[in-house]
Amino acid sequence: MSQTTPAISVERITEFTDDDLAALCEAADAAIIDGGGFGWVAPPGRQALERYYRGLMLVPERELFVCRLDRVIVGSVQLIRPPRNNEAQAFAATLTGSFIAPYARGHGLAKMMTLRVEEGARALGYHVLNLDVRETQTVAIALYESLGYQRWGRHPAYARVDGRTVAGVFYFKFLQPGGRIAG
Repeated sequence: MSQTTPAISVERITEFTDDDLAALCEAADAAIIDGGGFGWVAPPGRQALERYYRGLMLVPERELFVCRLDRVIVGSVQLIRPPRNNEAQAFAATLTGSFIAPYARGHGLAKMMTLRVEEGARALGYHVLNLDVRETQTVAIALYESLGYQRWGRHPAYARVDGRTVAGVFYFKFLQPGGRIAG
């Protein structure tokens, strides 16, 4: 009996099919239950997740990237562009809301998504990508550090999870050659 390698992919999406939205909500629920809830600490319910993702698609400054395992969405990440009125920080974008469902981990999807967001940010002309993460999310921290993100700060009261205060850490990465802001 031969084993086949699962098909994996990462793409930016601008609209959902019903199946894609259902898979994304299921994956988000699983990630939230597992403790990687990109802000949520308990699943908010299917309707709330659907409203969240449908609303996200309407925000011009946000781009949604999804990863697929055998053509089914199992994770996502967002690229946030600064608002037009923020000229002082127009060179920097933010990576946020990254998760992989626990049942789809171990295939390198988180790394693929992060690299795809970096590529998208570079293509849009951004020089810096910022992100933050709960200090308890050690696997995510190890990934970001392995990809060259530099820790610049720690917030001791970043989030409340299960009734306790959790610290957060902040990172940035220069996206242009030479590790600086061109211009």
